[in-house]
Amino acid sequence: MYISPIVIDTVQTDRGEVQLQQRGSDYEVISNGTFLMATYNGESERLLVRAAIKEAPEPKRVLIGGLGVGISLAETLSYSFINDVTVVEIEENIIKWNKTYLAAYSSHSLEDPRTSIVHADFTKWMYETQGTYDAICLDIDNGPDWTVVDSNNALYEKNSLHVLASLLSDRGVLTFWSATASPDFVARLQENFLHVKELQVPMERGEPDYIFIAMNH
Repeated sequence: MYISPIVIDTVQTDRGEVQLQQRGSDYEVISNGTFLMATYNGESERLLVRAAIKEAPEPKRVLIGGLGVGISLAETLSYSFINDVTVVEIEENIIKWNKTYLAAYSSHSLEDPRTSIVHADFTKWMYETQGTYDAICLDIDNGPDWTVVDSNNALYEKNSLHVLASLLSDRGVLTFWSATASPDFVARLQENFLHVKELQVPMERGEPDYIFIAMNH
C-alpha cells in the first residue's frame, strides 16, 4: 500500500535543498529532489562497515564520511573493540535530525562517548586532518557515478584516493558505498590499491547497491 510522505523539515544550503520526510513510521532524506537514504533500508550501510571490519583485524579507530540516518555509525559502535569513531557530515541539519527525529534508529549513537561528529565537507577535511584510521567507510552522495552534488565527484578521483590511502593505518581498509555499479571507479581503485573487492547488496526493487573495498595489505 502506498503511503504518502509528510514533509518534516526543509532547508536550503549552498548545495541546494535538503529535506526530511516521514513515510509511515520511517524517515527519508531527499537532496535536490533525489532520494538519498531512509531508515527502512540499511543493509548496505551496515555492510559498508562490516566489510571494512572483516578485512581490518580488530580496528580501533574508524572514520565515517557521511552520517546519513546513522545506520553505519550504529553498526560501527556495535563492535566492542572500537575505541573511537569520527563522523564527518557536511549538512548541519542532518546532524540535528540525527539528534532528534532519527535518534532512535541509530540507537542514539551520537550520545555514545566513542562518537565524535565533525561538521565539515569531507572532500576538504580529508586534506586537513592529521589522523590515521584502521577503517574508513565512505557513504557520500549516491556513489561515484550518481552524485547529486557536483563537488562530491572529487572524492572518487585519483588525487583523493592518494589522500585517503595516506589516512589509513598499515593494515587499514577503505570502503565506499554506491547506489550503482561503477566499473571505471573499480579500475581506478585497482590502479591505486593492492587489493580491491566489490560486493553487491540485492534490493527488493531495482538494481542492487554496491560496496567497494580497497586495501594495501
